[in-house]
Amino acid sequence: MAVLNVNIDHVATIRQARLTDEPDPVWAAVQCELAGANGITVHLRQDRRHICDRDVAVLKETVACKFNLEMCMAEPIVKIAEKIRPDQVTLVPEKRAELTTEGGLDCVKNKKRLASVVKRLHKKGILVSTFIVPDEAQIAASTETGCDAVELHTGMYANAKTDRAIEKRLNDLRDGRDIAMASGLIVHAGHGLTYRNIKPVAMIEGLCEFNIGHSIISRAMFVGMRQAAEEMIGLIEIAEF
Repeated sequence: MAVLNVNIDHVATIRQARLTDEPDPVWAAVQCELAGANGITVHLRQDRRHICDRDVAVLKETVACKFNLEMCMAEPIVKIAEKIRPDQVTLVPEKRAELTTEGGLDCVKNKKRLASVVKRLHKKGILVSTFIVPDEAQIAASTETGCDAVELHTGMYANAKTDRAIEKRLNDLRDGRDIAMASGLIVHAGHGLTYRNIKPVAMIEGLCEFNIGHSIISRAMFVGMRQAAEEMIGLIEIAEF
């Protein structure tokens, strides 16, 4: 059964808009856990535009479910991960000017660095996933560098407008899943997933974990964090039958 990790970055985005201490993403994590979320995901960016070092440290000590830290491979961030020891690290590309993560990590181009980071994180007992487009070369590079999992980038599916384009992107995800599973990798998915588009992706067998943030936080503004997470979990579970 596929499970949901809730990305709570944008709770911190609201807090940082006023440079104050509320809303606290740690409290949001509690509500997500009470809703039955499998995990909590945060992205510690180099510019600390939302999640900050304090958040990561406190979440590590308080999250009872899976704690997934999204991060780039910059040395200062890697050192923080080694110190904090989240349950899982998801390695992503990062550009300072982007609104959200653009594209997948180029594991082929950064293969040497990736192998080094994976080895270091494994020494700390951390599972490692790469956030990649569903491309055979990227999956192969993730496998060869020792990664435990891949998170398939669903952004191109989320942005597809026609039925034909949507089906093509779903087939790309299915193909990526097949290649990754054949390589012994665990397969996650995420980016741009909403209450409106989650069902077709959740119906893809073998995708065991979804990382969803913005849509849930947006919904939480009207119904509360716990209900928003419960509703997304319900959609994922219904799609599997």
